[in-house]
Amino acid sequence: MPLRTRIKICGLRREADVDAAVEAGADAIGLVFYDKSPRRVSIERAAELARRLPAFVTPVGLFVNAAPALIAEAVRAIPQLVLQFHGDETPAECTAAARPYLRAARMAPGLDLVEFAARHPDARALLLDAHVEGYGGGGKVFDWSLIPRNVPCPVVLSGGLHAGNVIEGILRVRPWAVDVSSGVEAEKGIKDAAAIRRFCEAVREADARIASSEA
Repeated sequence: MPLRTRIKICGLRREADVDAAVEAGADAIGLVFYDKSPRRVSIERAAELARRLPAFVTPVGLFVNAAPALIAEAVRAIPQLVLQFHGDETPAECTAAARPYLRAARMAPGLDLVEFAARHPDARALLLDAHVEGYGGGGKVFDWSLIPRNVPCPVVLSGGLHAGNVIEGILRVRPWAVDVSSGVEAEKGIKDAAAIRRFCEAVREADARIASSEA
């Protein structure tokens, strides 16, 4: 269990939302490069947003079965970009860009997460999301009991999180990080600064409860 749970705010498209995430204490922001997402940004736009980030706040690029040329273009435009693969990418496709990456796992009964992790030994973390139609979690919470305790890499808990349930998620799963998108939005692609702040405060409350229980 980390000393503190890292926070990623995903699906940012506006300067004000990037600034709100940074001010609230987020460790990373997510930039979506999937054409079918209402949160999609162009590479040029993503680069503009990434340039607002101070040191130690990481831009993460979300891809779904993307062409290698698109990934290469994004990495050139945003040199510090960490990659996040949400589609059907093979391990070789995930490592082809020679960049740090997260691998999303769509949680459903029958998925062997330990075996899935073993197929992606180079992944910096597994991002666990709900299994819904299409790609991404669709703002849905999955059954956290599906997560085994012996996953051999850091876990990022995602899928339907918001300020009202993230404390329970952290206390039950003890993830390395949490990832939120729709749970801090006023509408799709438009974040709510107050909701971002409440989410980050709830994460810190969870960390404080864990620290207190282990003292």
